[in-house]
Amino acid sequence: MPARPASTDRVCVARIGAAHGVRGEVRLWSFTADPTAVKRYGPLTAGDGRVFEIASMRPAKDCFVARLKGIDDRDAAERLTNLELYVPRGRLAPPGEDEFYHADLIGLAAVDTAGTELGTVIAVQNFGAGDLLEIAPRRGATRLVPFTKAVVPEIDIPGRRLVVDPPPGLLDDEEEGDLPPPSP
Repeated sequence: MPARPASTDRVCVARIGAAHGVRGEVRLWSFTADPTAVKRYGPLTAGDGRVFEIASMRPAKDCFVARLKGIDDRDAAERLTNLELYVPRGRLAPPGEDEFYHADLIGLAAVDTAGTELGTVIAVQNFGAGDLLEIAPRRGATRLVPFTKAVVPEIDIPGRRLVVDPPPGLLDDEEEGDLPPPSP
């Protein structure tokens, strides 16, 4: 995943995917509640400061196909693959109750219900079955935790922490030798 800007005054609203066709169009994934709203936010800024405007956008199978002003051929479009696009937080409506911008969750300390440190939220993933918090412990592999009210009952944005109440077995450390033998 591309690096995110350190500042939380911007929110990632879209990511450019692969080039589409030969005339400079790109696949575009929108991260806004209303996916078509990404076009209405005005100029979008990449992490490196480049500014892009969506000239046109049409739905595709699982994303949009977009034409960006100034991107007129496939080579230019290919150079934008995986580029994340941001808008200033002030252009967005404040999140509703129990809604959060991913940018606000990334960097939060994750603790269990007893207050034991689990790690830091480094990403919010969604592979099609709902949002998952990716938590990086001080050592070891990252872990994915369902981002539901039941599993993450407390989120304290100003305090920079959240509480994880995992179901039994979710965060257990099992080595390969600790697994039960296969069923006959």
